[in-house]
Amino acid sequence: MARPGAARPGGVPWPVVARSPAARRLGACLFLAVIAAVVTGPSGDADRPLAGIEGSFTPARAAGFAAGGLALWALSIGADRLTTRLRSAGHGAALGGGRLAALGGGAWVTPAGAAWASFRRGRWAAFRRGRWSAPAGNLALLAVAVAVPPLLSTAAQQALVSEIGIYALLALGLNVVVGYAGLLDLGYIAFFAIGAYTTAYVTSADAMPWHAPWQVNPFFALPVALVVAAVAGVVLGGPTLRLRGDYLAIVTLGFGEIVQLLANNADGVTGGPRGVFGLPPLSVDLPGVHYSWGLRPLPYYYLLVVLIVLVMVVFGRWERSRTGRAWTAIRQDEVAAEATGVATMRMKLLAFAVGASVSGFAGVVLATKQFFNPQTFGLQSSLLVLTIVIFGGMGSRLGVVLGALVLQGTAFLLRDTVPPADRYIYFGAVVILMMIFRPQGLLPPRGPRAPASPGPAAAPERPAVPTERAGAPGPAGPAASTEAAR
Repeated sequence: MARPGAARPGGVPWPVVARSPAARRLGACLFLAVIAAVVTGPSGDADRPLAGIEGSFTPARAAGFAAGGLALWALSIGADRLTTRLRSAGHGAALGGGRLAALGGGAWVTPAGAAWASFRRGRWAAFRRGRWSAPAGNLALLAVAVAVPPLLSTAAQQALVSEIGIYALLALGLNVVVGYAGLLDLGYIAFFAIGAYTTAYVTSADAMPWHAPWQVNPFFALPVALVVAAVAGVVLGGPTLRLRGDYLAIVTLGFGEIVQLLANNADGVTGGPRGVFGLPPLSVDLPGVHYSWGLRPLPYYYLLVVLIVLVMVVFGRWERSRTGRAWTAIRQDEVAAEATGVATMRMKLLAFAVGASVSGFAGVVLATKQFFNPQTFGLQSSLLVLTIVIFGGMGSRLGVVLGALVLQGTAFLLRDTVPPADRYIYFGAVVILMMIFRPQGLLPPRGPRAPASPGPAAAPERPAVPTERAGAPGPAGPAASTEAAR
């Protein structure tokens, strides 16, 4: 006998209803409605920081946005049901010769249905299997990234896309460490700081109290910062990568805090809390080639786009190589990977060095385009980059770029409504919801393609087994079997 209150009147237990796809989708739609209400609501002030949130949920606004969330949920459910019915009626000539033909259009609907079914079985099916989807998605994102920023009218919007590019580059580097090799690094932002301060050290004698005896062009600081950050990654990883899990995360967290404290307290070396400013802008000065990025944000943005595309291409080739397969084996089971001959320590050091070098790249761009100080490289920035990787999809290159776009764009929309210190509450809520409803991330990595099916194979013939008479084994058994065979 069922316990009272354990089931709905229809007989389905409430926990089952709450875990159903429709209930989860309803929760996601209502969450989007709440975010939309906060973003479009009034802004608070320093005395009452929650006044904006209170004004966002007046009875009229709450009812309107709740109705909008329910409408979005109903549309998504209806779209799924319509898609299911069309798919069930669209195989072969049934799409044209079935119910639609009965409406009076059978003479021309049947060929159309057959053509559509053929297209679905052919190129569209190949597209959905991933043969064209990844290149098409990358090209579409690249086209948007190149075409949209010049249309932005305000300097704040142009600075936003440049900041999105920096965080996307940082997330791509951390994706190697966390997404490929499965190493939780909470001090990743320290390599970002190392790249920025290295650039200031080798490019300007006026910006730093302690600087190099020789100065180089800021553009040539890119390889210098890459090498210095990679060496820092190896120096950190050498003694610490024998740790695993939470222990490694705690050690890397301490490394990030040490770098920030050194930058903040070593006034005679880094400039201290006042930060670094006045660096020469990024420029190329070669025979016959001279170009300066100046102080405008868009040229730096397009440089970041080039760096992001280059990093994505290199990491894509790397992912399909022996190194990428070794990282995958370490992430899945390090003990088994080491037992099969993978040099786990060397592969983990390589992952740390590669991720740190990409972070050093981003540090060069940051140092040459704007002012920075030790507060730029705090724990919150490191957690934000990790949030981008988790939100976009660990191991997915395109996913982390989309994650940087969504999260940084959301922070820009919340700038007039939510105080800067409170925005991380929303980021944490987004990560929690993502872990509940879509733990694989916004755009998870594609798995390895399944090999082509060889087709049904004929069942092997069962070998003839000589039967023996039931009874105790003895010398008469084989003799009896031989006699029966004769």
